[in-house]
Amino acid sequence: MKKEQLGQLIIASEDMMYHVAKTMLDSDADCADAIQDTIVKAFTKLHTLRQDSYAKTWLVRILINECYAIMRREKRIVSLEEYQGGETAIQPRDYSDLYEALRQLPVDNRICVTLYYLEGYSVKETAKMLGITESAVKNRLARARNRMRSELEEAAT
Repeated sequence: MKKEQLGQLIIASEDMMYHVAKTMLDSDADCADAIQDTIVKAFTKLHTLRQDSYAKTWLVRILINECYAIMRREKRIVSLEEYQGGETAIQPRDYSDLYEALRQLPVDNRICVTLYYLEGYSVKETAKMLGITESAVKNRLARARNRMRSELEEAAT
């Protein structure tokens, strides 16, 4: 794959990359950082791509790894309010109940739901992107559906 082709793939995958990053990270700034780092890494590591047909999968895998790196960094940061034992101000959010239920899922399940339902990848493609078996993807999707169902039912009552 040539750099021009990679650039076109990145432009075509812009929305998908944001959705995947947003499922893992809370902040839009962190999402932008993860996407930017992914693009830089993709261009510098283009020679490691074995088959052009797997370019999108390869790009998503890089993005997921960058999101995990940001999550590890964020875990080490403690706000001043938390350090002093004070209450942190709750910021009003404009999210639907469904989005909140999605945010409550463990990261692994959230990624599966995003790739399968929001981005339209098949179970096989999702499994390949995440480096897990197809049955593991199906199990994660089933667990996510059940958990989201119970979260939404609780919110409705």
